[in-house]
Amino acid sequence: MSKAQSQDILVLEERQPKKKKKKKGDNEDSVPPKDYPKGWLMKTLAKTFQQNLLLAVAFKVVHDALVFVSPQLLKLLIAFVSDEDSFAWQGYLYAILLFLAAVIQSLCLQQHFSLCFQLGINVRASLIASLTMSGATRKESTVGETVNLMSADAQRFMDLANFIHQLWSSPLQIILSIVFLWGELGPSVLAGIATLLLLLPINAFLVAKAKTIQERNMKNKDERMKIMTEILNGIKILKLFAWEPSFEKRVNEIRAHELKNLMNFSYLQSVSVFVFTCAPFLVSLASFAVYVLVDENNILDAQKAFTAISLFNVLRFPMATLPMVISFLVQVRPTQGRGCRGILSLGFPLSEGHLSLSGSAVRFSEPSCLCSVTLDIMPGSLVAVVGAVGSGKSSLVSAMLGEMENIKGHINIQGSLAYVPQQAWIQNATLKDNIIFGSELDEARYQQVLKACALLPDLELLPAGDQTEIGEKGINLSGGQKQRVSLARAVYSNADIYILDDPLSAVDAHVGKYLFEHVLGPKGLLQKKTRILVTHSISFLPQVDNIVVLAAGAVSEHGSYSTLLANKGAFSQFLNLYGNQEEDVSEENTAGTGNTVGLWQLDMGMDLQEISLSKNTLWAARWSPKAVLGVTAHGLMGSIGPQVKFSMYLRYLRAVGLCFTFWIVMGYVGQYAAYVGSNLWLSDWTDDSVRYQNQTYPTQQRDLRIGVFGALGPRALLAALFLLFATMLSARGTVRASRVMHQQLLSNILRAPMSFFDTTPIGRIVNRFAKDIFTVDETIPMSFRSWISCFMAIISTLIVICLATPFFAVVIIPLSIFYYFVLRFYVSTSRQLRRLDSVTRSPIYSHFGETVSGLSVIRAYGHQERFLKQNEITMDINQKSVYSWIVSNRWLAIRLEFVGSLVVFFSALLAVIAKGTLEGGIVGLSVSSALNVTQTLNWLVRTSSELETNIVAVERVHEYMTVKNEAPWVTKKRPPHGWPSRGEIQFVDYKVRYRPELDLVLQGITCDIGSTEKVGVVGRTGAGKSSLTNCLFRVLEAAGGKIIIDDVDIATIGLHDLRKSLTIIPQDPVLFTGTLRMNLDPFDQYSDEEVWKALELAHLKTFVQGLPERLLHLVSEAGENLSVGQRQLVCLARALLRKAKILILDEATAAVDLETDHLIQTTIRSAFADCTVLTIAHRLHTIMDSNRVMVLHAGQIVEFDSPEQLLMKQGIFSAMAKDAGITAAESTAL
Repeated sequence: MSKAQSQDILVLEERQPKKKKKKKGDNEDSVPPKDYPKGWLMKTLAKTFQQNLLLAVAFKVVHDALVFVSPQLLKLLIAFVSDEDSFAWQGYLYAILLFLAAVIQSLCLQQHFSLCFQLGINVRASLIASLTMSGATRKESTVGETVNLMSADAQRFMDLANFIHQLWSSPLQIILSIVFLWGELGPSVLAGIATLLLLLPINAFLVAKAKTIQERNMKNKDERMKIMTEILNGIKILKLFAWEPSFEKRVNEIRAHELKNLMNFSYLQSVSVFVFTCAPFLVSLASFAVYVLVDENNILDAQKAFTAISLFNVLRFPMATLPMVISFLVQVRPTQGRGCRGILSLGFPLSEGHLSLSGSAVRFSEPSCLCSVTLDIMPGSLVAVVGAVGSGKSSLVSAMLGEMENIKGHINIQGSLAYVPQQAWIQNATLKDNIIFGSELDEARYQQVLKACALLPDLELLPAGDQTEIGEKGINLSGGQKQRVSLARAVYSNADIYILDDPLSAVDAHVGKYLFEHVLGPKGLLQKKTRILVTHSISFLPQVDNIVVLAAGAVSEHGSYSTLLANKGAFSQFLNLYGNQEEDVSEENTAGTGNTVGLWQLDMGMDLQEISLSKNTLWAARWSPKAVLGVTAHGLMGSIGPQVKFSMYLRYLRAVGLCFTFWIVMGYVGQYAAYVGSNLWLSDWTDDSVRYQNQTYPTQQRDLRIGVFGALGPRALLAALFLLFATMLSARGTVRASRVMHQQLLSNILRAPMSFFDTTPIGRIVNRFAKDIFTVDETIPMSFRSWISCFMAIISTLIVICLATPFFAVVIIPLSIFYYFVLRFYVSTSRQLRRLDSVTRSPIYSHFGETVSGLSVIRAYGHQERFLKQNEITMDINQKSVYSWIVSNRWLAIRLEFVGSLVVFFSALLAVIAKGTLEGGIVGLSVSSALNVTQTLNWLVRTSSELETNIVAVERVHEYMTVKNEAPWVTKKRPPHGWPSRGEIQFVDYKVRYRPELDLVLQGITCDIGSTEKVGVVGRTGAGKSSLTNCLFRVLEAAGGKIIIDDVDIATIGLHDLRKSLTIIPQDPVLFTGTLRMNLDPFDQYSDEEVWKALELAHLKTFVQGLPERLLHLVSEAGENLSVGQRQLVCLARALLRKAKILILDEATAAVDLETDHLIQTTIRSAFADCTVLTIAHRLHTIMDSNRVMVLHAGQIVEFDSPEQLLMKQGIFSAMAKDAGITAAESTAL
């Protein structure tokens, strides 16, 4: 939301400070949420917004009273026309009074609505604020569900606030109408009321039925959104493994259930609409028939009939809205439950206070637990926590942060905390904001931190230095950069206790060393602080004060490095296994610190040189300012066309089916034709009272009249049947449209190239699937239906008036011109405001999603307040546009209702002028129709603008349906069966760039990799290592040259044929919700034996056998219930299952401890002995045993030879090796 835009909206002064909803449960925190009184949420809301509610009631009462004045005036007017001797001035007086009543009525109603909408906004704001406050604690609900709570459910509350008054106003209007009707028709009204009462149970039944469907669908929607969010978060993995079809199938299955429910819901709706259309007609038929049949003397004259009919018309509105409000309440009920749960699940209180864990047993909701850990950590010491994968290191950290339930014992912390998580959490803000993280800026300290965290060279690379906007989830930073920013944030915060969960895993060896020396170690910036360091790297252990060894959730031993070595326990065995390779590193560490700094400066010099050399570092590629601007500008302006194009309506109707559309319209035409016919008939009947003034009424005449009135009746049965036909058809058609649109959207998004996902915030795509698809499913069909019926109603009313007083046709012309201009003006404004609403709404959700995912970090730093504040600010920006939109609605309504009042006035006036020539019946008909038209005119604009706003959803969905796709998944040219059989890879002068407008990332690479060769790829950050894998999988398409695998040019075959034949173990292990088995083999193409075999090779067999559900163990969102190391092993198992001839290992060993690392290495050596393996490494140890090493620099191969050869010649590789403490002698030993 740019500044200019927000200033355009409205400068709203804060009149009253926003009252936050008083949260119940502040005082009774101890009570578990289950015990709240059922409707506490509603009660709290009512208490908070008392004043607003009362004012609205007052206006509504005045309005309701005036509604009943009009029929009485109409009665007088008809009497005046029928009476030869009355004075002309009386007629004019009645006409003017009718006009005034209409105007005042409209003013009151608009005031009332305005208040209602304000209430709605406030309720939504306070709900969202409370949800954020409770941090919608991760424990019970996934991010997807929480965002759903915020978007759809808070919106529902807002809509309910607008209707809530109908709950008392409708019954009031019904009672008043009955009283007046009794005055007109006497006891025979009871016949009508009896009919009404008979209809109520039918309605109640329909509502109950609809409720169950609605609840079922809520579950489906949540489920679908959950999977969609996961798909979008893990889209890269899906692409690399060619798994899209499997997930597409999963989503489509859920969607099919959802649509089936939707269809039933629509059918129910059309039945209840049918019942309601029949209601007033059946009621008036029953009343009139009884009235005429009871007594010979009861003659239905114009006065009686039309007063009664306009009263019945008044009845129609409350009777129609009452069930609507009830059904709305029904929708809010499940929501209210979810809302309460969301608000009540408040976060854990952090226990204040030096750090000691005494006999703490801690657990997540998952079985992973720490059993009685007792630790005492002295201020200012550096403690390392080591242990195998899954031994509970991360759990220990969570326990210290208070993120886990403490079952027994206590955790005591004195002083402030800073926390560096295992997987860096980066906010969507500038780099500087990410580091300062809401503290005051202290420039000297800031620079010191940047230097210590080795961020200065990176700043040189960034397009805007430390002012560079970092995308969602830190998308434009490399893993190592993210980790360093995360560390810098902790260092800058200047806390007392630092909890560091493996911060050195994602960075290169030499950078890790630098960070340890300058930040964490005994000489670093943090030397005086208490530091708890979870680590996998042995080389730093000699320098720490204390080492804690965890095994299976308990402390197996702790003490200093030397004591542990002397103890000859698990730790010393562990060291003897892995230590030798790193021992001399530590010697070098203790000896020559000066040396390494010198080296580092040399590296920096290199980096700088590299920058000047090549503008095409990965960086510039991913995020050059120009590209970014283009992207964001497009994103914001994405759909602000001058006007919604007519083609959108056509596109939607085409999705419904043109044949369907035609018959739906015909149904509505039929309905209104029947309606007009019946009214003309009635006016003729009432004129009988004049015709047979002094004689008894002929019986057969009477029966004929009632019979035909029954056949045509006002809103006659026929009309109702036409309507039923139309709504049933539209239910089928609209569900069909929903199906078509969602399917196209989904399949297109899954086929979009990776660059699309890098430049589009995920929130925006999710929004398409949540809000816009919801609109297409539920809102547009309703809008279409009401639009058609409003339009037809107006046309039919005008026809009736013109038949009565032909002069009226003259008045119609200026009125319609005025109407049209108001309409155009309003609709365009309203549309832009609605667009601003949706543009400003996205940041709320993305900020919220970000907050939830970084919750442990935010809580650790104690920054909850700041994030709440930020959330409120984003809310306010959104509220501004919503409020403006509401006010513009009121502006419109008053002008339109004025037009309606004029129609009433002229039809009455013309009747008075033409007094002598008119029958009472036809005057009654014309004025009672006119009284109806006001509301309908208003609704017509409302629905047309609503339709136009909602059709934007079709436009937005369409925008993503037309995203350029990547190459086809399968082409005519299929590779031979069993390809690649040898696994030879040739690069021929291969060039690639991230996007057309950017520089090359790889500048003409040429090399041959032989069959079953093991090749290591090394290079500094941004040298193009990961681009290499992306090219092999054609995530990036070539800008020149080609890659040939086993004599097949990979650019000529389909993507899936290519990707299914390669295997990758990716950098960050991504798992999906579902069973473990689904995560390994989503297409069910392997037998259970094969799956177990793969698990055994990946050293996960024992773990999986220990789970209660074995292979069907449910993995939670993003694999949260497995440790990072286990996730990595699952990814290894995936690769083992695939058994492709070519394996690419992308830095897969970053987040695991040495033991697991060792496991993975040995497994790969044995299991993939007959495959070609490309390893992209940060740690040189992993590739010292490869056949050849490829050294990339600035997108070109600078060295490519066996590691021994490269160590001999003094090149880049040997410099890097020296950094990592590897000598030529050692590599041969390996």
